[in-house]
Parts: sequence; structure tokens; C-alpha cells
Amino acid sequence: MKKMSVTLLSAAVLSALSFSASACTGLIVGKGASVDGSIMIARNEDFGINNWNKYLAYRPAQDNEAGDWTLGNGLTVPMPAKFYGYSAIPDWDANTVDGDGKFYEERGINEYNVAISATTSAEVNDKAQAADPLVEKGIIEAIIPTLILPQVKTAKEGVELLGKYIEQYGAGEGNSLYIADVDEAWLVEVGSGHHWIAVKVPDDSYAMIANGLRIHGVDLASEDVLHSAGLVEFVEEHQLLEQADTASFNFAKAFGVTGDVYNIDREWLGQNMLSASNEQPTRQDQYPLFMKPDQKISVQDVANVLGATYKGTQLEANGERPMRVERQLESHIIQLRQDMPKELQGLIWQSFGVLPESVLVPLYSSLQDYPTPYQTGSDTYSDQSAYWQFRSLTALASAAPDKYLPMLKATWDKEETKLYQQVSSLDMTLKSLYQSDKQAALNMASDYSYGQLQRTLTMATEIRYKMMTDLTKSTEKKYSEEEFKKIMSL
Repeated sequence: MKKMSVTLLSAAVLSALSFSASACTGLIVGKGASVDGSIMIARNEDFGINNWNKYLAYRPAQDNEAGDWTLGNGLTVPMPAKFYGYSAIPDWDANTVDGDGKFYEERGINEYNVAISATTSAEVNDKAQAADPLVEKGIIEAIIPTLILPQVKTAKEGVELLGKYIEQYGAGEGNSLYIADVDEAWLVEVGSGHHWIAVKVPDDSYAMIANGLRIHGVDLASEDVLHSAGLVEFVEEHQLLEQADTASFNFAKAFGVTGDVYNIDREWLGQNMLSASNEQPTRQDQYPLFMKPDQKISVQDVANVLGATYKGTQLEANGERPMRVERQLESHIIQLRQDMPKELQGLIWQSFGVLPESVLVPLYSSLQDYPTPYQTGSDTYSDQSAYWQFRSLTALASAAPDKYLPMLKATWDKEETKLYQQVSSLDMTLKSLYQSDKQAALNMASDYSYGQLQRTLTMATEIRYKMMTDLTKSTEKKYSEEEFKKIMSL
């Protein structure tokens, strides 16, 4: 996250965004590695600037007429006969730029419980780029959820479809993305104009992802590995590796840039948090692709990783670019739960703004409508925009970070703990009700999520009022009793 066209932004803003091509942090958790048996895919969506509004949206299923489908970046593909319904979180200007193209929908779950989080941007090395250049108007982050989610019924089908598009139309950037369903999760990496690889995450493990390509040590003959046609031959022909070992293939080294501290510091930190017993030196060239956690991973554990800094670690003094940065637009943790009724298997924990100063709200997949403030606003502050209400808290806290940041984190941590407990209890109620009255169960789940969006937004607004009042008081001059009486008598 995140690249944008010249037609959208001035040269000055484009300069600011050049840094944002290396942004976002992600985590994939296998179902055997999680507390409740759910698969989780999670990511921070970071940007080069911190005032870029996000909306919540649901795209209903629809039948299409034959013809061309032009995506937001100009890529044109044949129009599918039908679209499945799916949720998304597009940029505020998506409809003003190209309503059908739907820029930067970022993440979502479709009606078949296939989930995508796209993407963590990744650098392509010069040698790979020269051998197979990236393609203008190719497959990029801005269009992947829009392109794939309405067309697939399984995660593997999503991986294969994306791969076909990349091989046929080319890729416009290097990326890592996550595609999952209730049975399995896949890490997909795009390494050049037409080459890609995908690996199924082991059920008992997790994958920690920063902005470098990560896939290495994989057996290309395994049924858990998919890749572009002619991959090994291409790597050998262009000498992208000294030796292309198909039984332990290093896609990251062939196509990416390994050892970049901007990325590996975060990889070390995430693995250190979840697998502390496996002590690893800092700043290795590559860290293990998959690791087993010391304890089963909860939603709260994932949130802790996505909000982490280097404080209290070996890298506190010189760690490069932690997970928590002030240019976060939103964070999401997508859960896929086999033990829930089909329409309720998907659950998105969604926050706006900077994660430690915001709150993850549980959105059941049955929810297809959202409060107006979550569909409102631009890149200019507005009291009516939910994004701005949450994002402004971090901005205000910067006036006195030692005072306000701990307060915000403690407030939202307490609230999230309540929400975790409520969802655990509500799930049991929903499963029971679903057996007797399916629609009532779906309505209850939707109403709960809708209500929590409203309630937490009200909380954010009230916190902002209190912080503004406190900040105003802190600037007051201290008058003597006599001066104060005189002022008040004027």
C-alpha cells in the first residue's frame, strides 16, 4: 500500500507517496495455531500521508452483460457472467475516480466465505525487473479484491484465478497478499511482470509479513505450492539464483530484496512476540517463512502484533519502522470460523486510523449496510466522517503523547476486551437461534455489528471532546485571584 496515478494527485503528493510503496504489515494464522480454530488474515493499511478517508461498503451479487470490464487502473478484462456479493473498504474517492473500477477495496469476504487482504507492497529487484518488466495497467493492489472476490468460491480458486490474470495481463507491482477460506489460507507473492508463487500456510503455523518478498525454502512439487508457468526455467535462464533448488526454492531471493532492515526488523519483532522461545538474532537476511507459536494465537494477540513498537526489545534504540506508524488508515483482522453457520463464518475486526489509538469492531458477514458516517467524508477533516473521528484522536494525542497515547490505548484495550467477550457469547446464541430461525440469527448478527459501529463512534467523539477541552485548559494562563475577578467582571 499504496501507489496512485498522476491524474489523481499533484506532483508534491506523489513525492510523499513514493515512500508509501513500502508500507503495511501483515499476519496469517493457520486454524491449528489459533485459540478457537479459526483462520486469520490480518493487515495494517498504511499510506504515505495520514489524511485519506476510508469507507465501509458491501457489493451485492449481480448478473452481468457480456463485454469488457475496466478496472480502476485501466486494466480491461472480459466481464464475468455474474458477480458474487462481497464486503470491501474502498478509498473515499473511489467512486469519483471510477465508480466501476472501485480503487483500493483492500480487504473483504465474499458470500462463499473467501477472504482477501491485499496487499503488503514488496520491492522487485533490478535483475528480475530487467528480465520481466512490470506492466503498466497490469494487476496491482488497487484492483485485486475487486477483481477476485466477486468471482471465486474457494481460496485456492482465488489463487489460481489471480495467477492466470498475472500471466495473461502482467503485474504492475511486486506484492504479497493473503487469500483464505474456512479450510485454508494462502500467501501469494508477485515477483515480476508475469511470475508469481503461492504457498498454503500450515495449519499449525503463522506467517509474519512485512514489505519484502518472504517465500523461500518451499518444495515446488508440493500440492501446497502453486506458481507461474515456466518459473524455474525463467530463474535459471536469467540467473536470478546461483542454484534454483526446486525442493527448497527461494522465490524471495530470486525476485525480491532480502535483508532490508525496513522489513526484517518487523519480521523479527512479530516472530519474537509470538514465538519468544525460539530465540533468533536480529537482522538476519531471511527469517523462517512459517513458525509455530508458543501459545495458540487469539484476535487480541494479532492486534498486539499489528500495533507493536520496538519498546522493551533489543531493537528499541535502532529498530527500523515498527508496525505502529502514524500513517495508518485502517487495520483489519479477518476470522474464518468453521464452527459457525455458513453466513456467519466470516468475521472482520475493523478499525480506523492508528490501531493502538483506535478500536477493532466485529463485523459479521451478514452485515450489508453501515451507518452513514462510515460512508462519508473526504481527505479533509469532517465531524460527520467516522474515519476522521478515530484518526483525529492520534492527531490530538501528538500534542502531549506521554499523557494521551497511554490513555487512548488503555481506553480502547478495555473496550476491545468487552467486544471479544461479547462476540464469544453472541456466537453461541447465534448458532442456537440459527437452527430454529435462520433469518432472525442473521438479523441479530447484523444489528449487533451495526450497533457497535455506532456506539464506538460515539465513544470516539466523546473522547475527542474531552481531549480538546483538556488541551484548551492546558494553554490557559494562570491568573492571580485579583486578575481573574477583574477579567470576569468585564
